[in-house]
Amino acid sequence: MKKYIYCMKGIVYKELIRFLKQKSRFFSALVRPLLWLFIFSVGFKTALGLAIIPPYETYITYETYIVPGLVGMVLLFNGMQSSLTMIFDREMGSMKILLTSYINRNYLLFCKMFATAIVSTLQAITFLIVAILYGVDISYIAIILTIPIIIVSSIILNAFALFISSVIKQLENFATVMNFVIFPMFFLSSALYPLWKIKDSSLLLFNISSYNPFTYIVEAIRFSLYEKFELEIFLILGISFVISLIMAFVGFKSKKVSHG
Repeated sequence: MKKYIYCMKGIVYKELIRFLKQKSRFFSALVRPLLWLFIFSVGFKTALGLAIIPPYETYITYETYIVPGLVGMVLLFNGMQSSLTMIFDREMGSMKILLTSYINRNYLLFCKMFATAIVSTLQAITFLIVAILYGVDISYIAIILTIPIIIVSSIILNAFALFISSVIKQLENFATVMNFVIFPMFFLSSALYPLWKIKDSSLLLFNISSYNPFTYIVEAIRFSLYEKFELEIFLILGISFVISLIMAFVGFKSKKVSHG
């Protein structure tokens, strides 16, 4: 057991060191959601009225509504980027060396995803603190309570991205394919607008959004930030966690990368 703990600590430490050395990565991850919070929300504040919907018990500002979705954005983009890094690590980096060890490969992969989740969590917490300073009504206790949900959500997205990368034959095509995954996942969810508004416009898009795992990630973060519990949402999140890990383990095991 001690060797597995030591392995986990080593991988997390290495990922944190890499993160601290790549300061541009930290700021670039925050620029996108902050622009949406400061600019996009202003334009939609008056155009998009919000009814009282769970977990909110009163009318809220649009900035308040989209903050959980923007936290999801941080996790989504960071997860997709990290999956590409993981593929490179497997072919020519630290993961290539680790995979030759006697420690179970699936455990090594989980440690890597957990380390990425820690980095994503730090970015998400920083964004939430900025949102509070901006005037969004979120308590610091709620942020602490949301940390486990953020970590689980980050692992789900990272595992899903890793599975997607496993079916890409050339790394050069990774960014293009990810764009066809990231943006539909984000826009066809409750990140920017409630699902009932989507239903009013298009029943087809509503049904697609209802089956989008990212919708439940956003909603789990939303409920946690307001210290509410919804069994169905958290149950779906748990099922998504298990399924995404299985997909990642299978995909990573069979991955063969071609550079040209």
